[in-house]
Amino acid sequence: MYIIGKQEVEAVRKVIESGHLFRYRAGQVATQTAQFEKDFAGKIGVKYALATTSGTASLICAMAGLGIGPGDEVIIPGYTFIATALAPLAVGAVPIITDVDETLTLDPADIERKITRYTRAIIPVHMLGLPCDMQAILRIARKHKLLVIEDAAQACGGSYRGKHLGSLGHAGAFSFNHYKILSCGEGGAVVTNDKNVYQRAMVCHDGGCVFFDAKAAAEKPPFFAGLNFRANEVQAAILNVQLKRLDGILKTLRARQAAMSAILAKAQSFRLSPTNDAAGACATSLPLLFDSEKAACDFVARHKVACWLFRPIDTDRHVYSNWQSILKQAVHHPKWNPWRMARRKIKQTANSCPQTLDILKRTVVIGVPFAKTIPQVRALARQMLD
Repeated sequence: MYIIGKQEVEAVRKVIESGHLFRYRAGQVATQTAQFEKDFAGKIGVKYALATTSGTASLICAMAGLGIGPGDEVIIPGYTFIATALAPLAVGAVPIITDVDETLTLDPADIERKITRYTRAIIPVHMLGLPCDMQAILRIARKHKLLVIEDAAQACGGSYRGKHLGSLGHAGAFSFNHYKILSCGEGGAVVTNDKNVYQRAMVCHDGGCVFFDAKAAAEKPPFFAGLNFRANEVQAAILNVQLKRLDGILKTLRARQAAMSAILAKAQSFRLSPTNDAAGACATSLPLLFDSEKAACDFVARHKVACWLFRPIDTDRHVYSNWQSILKQAVHHPKWNPWRMARRKIKQTANSCPQTLDILKRTVVIGVPFAKTIPQVRALARQMLD
């Protein structure tokens, strides 16, 4: 969370004093949630947005919206939060773990290698606010007639070649967790330009939506047994304030990252990690690439006191080799096992994506110091040029 203060407190106070915390409200009174969905859709540049309880819920609703299910294979990166792997399983599909390249995002070459006749979708993850190579990914998707669900959980407000992340695929999923660019503690959103996908996602996020939402009932959305991932008015009230802060947050981050990058680009012992769109990156982080794992480890040891930095390989649940529940194909009930419903035998191990592990070991990510001044971040960067 970058900024939260009196405006969010005031917004929540008004919701509590209204006595109405539920996202639906009878009559013509606009709700905080509906307002956020309208404004967020406009910000991302899509027709529809649906607020949910989390980024994971958003991914699940997006896949349900697109009709992904048992027997389908979904390509995901080996470097992402485990939720990207859990979401396909929630709809009965199987995640196919795929290498990332030096940009820390999906490697288009490995996507091609991992595609089978059962592949249904690709989930490019804009990890650390870094845009994926969407041109290549969309080209592959068109070639193989695949669906694309952008996981923009860590990339709210970012863009690729002038288009907001989340708006380029068939659907996009966002997170508003405490650690994200916009935050209400926990929350998410699904975005899409396809009305049918939106309506199906709405039913998934609220199996009873037609009983609460007169508009939804009137439009007769697809009927199936949905779940409950509804956001509430307190979350939305916070997000309505947070959304107004987004441009300022990104401007601050980008200025500080640019100041650090200009200095660190001169280093001899490492190089700035490549990026698919430097201008569109959210600048929450600054990844550095070393020639060896030892050099990366030594760098972290020298500078971890002065700045928040880490090797991605050390981030536990963000690295596929640590996903024991996925690698061991463990589910809550043996009769609900997507791997058994798959149309081929799928076996993935901790060594399935060696390129990913090598890159993550040799990369150091600096968290861009949002609260520091430009002179302070320059001074910090100079300290790292030893």
